[in-house]
Amino acid sequence: MFSKILVPVDLSHLDKMPKTLEISIDIAKHYNSTLCYVTVTNTTPGAAAHNPKELAEKLREFAEEQGKSHGIKTQSKVIETPDTAVELDDRLLDVIKETGADLVVMASHPPGTGDRLHILHSNAARLVKHSDVSIFVVR
Repeated sequence: MFSKILVPVDLSHLDKMPKTLEISIDIAKHYNSTLCYVTVTNTTPGAAAHNPKELAEKLREFAEEQGKSHGIKTQSKVIETPDTAVELDDRLLDVIKETGADLVVMASHPPGTGDRLHILHSNAARLVKHSDVSIFVVR
């Protein structure tokens, strides 16, 4: 049913997304799918790496480790953008098309005041609205 599963990750917050990682691995095993871990990053230093090249290497190592330890096929992709706050959704939509992903498994956050006041928006909701791919949101 699913051949390529896209999993947006932030390497500096892996401790906050164990359910997302476990569910994506379970689905990949069930359907013999490839997991593609993707990170959208600014071109400036971040918490996970000093630059996008270093981040790409760390994400590649993470993907390989996940593949070996769980017996699944994995890939990794780092997308650079000058401003992730503005361009995150569009870059994720681009990588969905580029990779041919047919499922996205992504972490969410508990709704807070910003969500109730519509100050913040849901990345998952925007992806669902603008993509033909299935989205599985984990909280």
